[in-house]
Amino acid sequence: MQVKSTVKMNMPRIRQLSQAAVTALEMTAEALHTEVIQSEIMPFETGNLQDESTFVDYSDSSKGRVQLISSTPYARRLYFHPEYNFRTDENAFASGQWYEPWLTGGISADFAPKAFKKFYKKAGGV
Repeated sequence: MQVKSTVKMNMPRIRQLSQAAVTALEMTAEALHTEVIQSEIMPFETGNLQDESTFVDYSDSSKGRVQLISSTPYARRLYFHPEYNFRTDENAFASGQWYEPWLTGGISADFAPKAFKKFYKKAGGV
């Protein structure tokens, strides 16, 4: 018994879905950025760290990578020292390691995968 098959690739649709994945990744990063700010978890004194100096870097989004960047010189020191006594008058839950709830094992670890799925379906038309 001999079996023959023919496969036709729909390249325009594959390219569309690939671009939808990039778009969904960028939208997911923006949604996470917004979620972090709205959760009032970043240290806040003047708002510079949270508002002006934290942003999404899309430069490698076509390679499947985006980053949330905090560009102030003190961001690393604050992030890696949760023992500091952070002010909570502006951001009620201000602390170090402010991305931990969204990382694997965190209380909101499912946020990014769920957001990506939603954005991918919308951008890809699936």
